Amino acid sequence: MSSLARHKLGEILVLRGHITTSELKYALRIQKQTKRQLGQILIDARIISRFQLTNVLLGQKALRYCAALMLYFTSFGSLIKTASAQGIKDVPARLSLASLDVDAIQYTNFQPSVFGANEKRSTNLSAFTKWTQMFDRFDKDLNKRSSNAIINGLKSELAEYKSSSIYNMARQVNEMMNRTKYISDSKNWGKSDYWATPIEFLTRGGDCEDFAIAKYVALRALGVPENLMRIAIVQDEQKNIPHAILIIYSERGSFVLDNQIKQMRSTQSIAHYKPIFSINRHAWWLHSKPSPTKTIVASAR
Repeated sequence: MSSLARHKLGEILVLRGHITTSELKYALRIQKQTKRQLGQILIDARIISRFQLTNVLLGQKALRYCAALMLYFTSFGSLIKTASAQGIKDVPARLSLASLDVDAIQYTNFQPSVFGANEKRSTNLSAFTKWTQMFDRFDKDLNKRSSNAIINGLKSELAEYKSSSIYNMARQVNEMMNRTKYISDSKNWGKSDYWATPIEFLTRGGDCEDFAIAKYVALRALGVPENLMRIAIVQDEQKNIPHAILIIYSERGSFVLDNQIKQMRSTQSIAHYKPIFSINRHAWWLHSKPSPTKTIVASAR
C-alpha cells in the first residue's frame, strides 16, 4: 500500500520505474518555468507515453477508491445501522420455479474468492443504496399489472432450464440474458449510473450491472442459493473502465457471466479483470491484491 502514500505524480513515476530522477528534475524545472501540467511535459518530451501516464493515474484512482472503502469498512461501518440480509427482502423468491436440494450440494475448500483476490466480508449493506433500492423497486414491479407479460414470459423460458446442474442453468441463463440489447444508463435513464430491476432491464435493455442483476435473479428463481452468486464490480484493465459481472460457484468451479463475453467462462481463464468489490443479498466483499488461487467447487450428489 506504499503507493497510497501522499507521493506526487513525479515521485510515483520514479518509484514505478517509468522515469529517472534526472528526468523528473528536468520536468519539474520546465513546470516551474511554464506552469504546465507535469504529465503533459513528460509526454511532450517523449519521456513517457500517454498510455503509461493514463495507466498510472487510473491505478492510483482505483487504489484510493479501495482505500476509501476499506476505511469505511474498518472505521465507520459499525456506526451505521446494518442493512443485513433481514433488511433486504428475498424478492427473487417470488419468481421461484424450483428449489435445489442444498443438502445435496457438497463444498470442497469452499472459500469464495473472486479472481483469487484477498477479501474482507461485511453484512453491512447500508452504503449500497443502488443495490437495496433496486430490490425495493423490483418488489413493486412484480405487483404491477403492466409487468405480467414480461414475468410470464420470463418464467416460461426459465422453466425450460430447470436442472440439478448449477453449471447448465447458469450457461443457459447467461445466453438468454445476453440477447437483450445493451444501452447506457445516460441514454436509457438520463443518469450516469442506475441499477435497473430485471423487469426494467427486459423492457428497456440496460448496461453491464443490469445484465448481471437479471442473471442473478433468474438463477435465484431457478433455486440457486445466493451464497453461490455475487455481482462483482471489476476494473477492466484492457479498456481501463469499471465493469460489472456475475460470478457463480458451480459443481464445475467458478464462472463469469458477462455481457461482454458471449459464452460463460471459467474465472481462471480471465486475466484482465481486477476485482474492486462484490455483493449479494446477504453481504459484500472488499477485494485487495491477488493471493494464490483457491479451489472453489460445488458438487451435486
